[in-house]
Amino acid sequence: MNLPNLLTLLRIFFVPLLVAALVQDGRHFVIGGFTVANEILALAIFLAAAATDLLDGYLARKWKQVTTVGTLLDPIADKLLISAALISLVQVRLVPAWVAILIISREFAVTGLRSIAAASGYTIKASDLGKTKMVAQVIAISMLLLSVPYPRFAPIATFWLWTVVVFSLLSAALYFRKFWRRIDDVTKQTRRRELLKMERLRKRALATEAREAAVEHGVAARNS
Repeated sequence: MNLPNLLTLLRIFFVPLLVAALVQDGRHFVIGGFTVANEILALAIFLAAAATDLLDGYLARKWKQVTTVGTLLDPIADKLLISAALISLVQVRLVPAWVAILIISREFAVTGLRSIAAASGYTIKASDLGKTKMVAQVIAISMLLLSVPYPRFAPIATFWLWTVVVFSLLSAALYFRKFWRRIDDVTKQTRRRELLKMERLRKRALATEAREAAVEHGVAARNS
């Protein structure tokens, strides 16, 4: 188990801590003699988890430690973190339920598309718009958490939340476009190969019939 994979696992470990801190509405925690609101503690946990997302990928590429386990776990950890944060924010009435459902549904739909494409031998890489969407999600959730103790951040949080919705829809449309284009290409190539195979079989059958006819004609000629 290398360090990038450990960081990915750490991000998954942060998820229940984030939920526990968020759902304690109106609670305060005493840490090192300082009183910290639960939203601020949740923000610190969320930002620490988001930082591991940046760090694990960077280290994996720099140290050439990209593994199959890490490739599988990283998007799962991201989706768990964002989904847990959004569901918890719905619980404390900071995010409309339909917005959370839309964003989370998009995440699982894109994951399903990637799985189907991978099964067909085609990899759908993360688009720049998808990466921008992830950054916007981190900013939006951070602003929402800050807007509780500091209401002046509420308009900024609303702006970034709508930005996430727009980016989610646009990036999902882009992924679906890539997917259907690839599936269409694969279908056409498969059909072309089938037609070529059928044509080869037809020509082989005709050649076999011609040889058999020639043999029969030769036998008939000798008998006569």
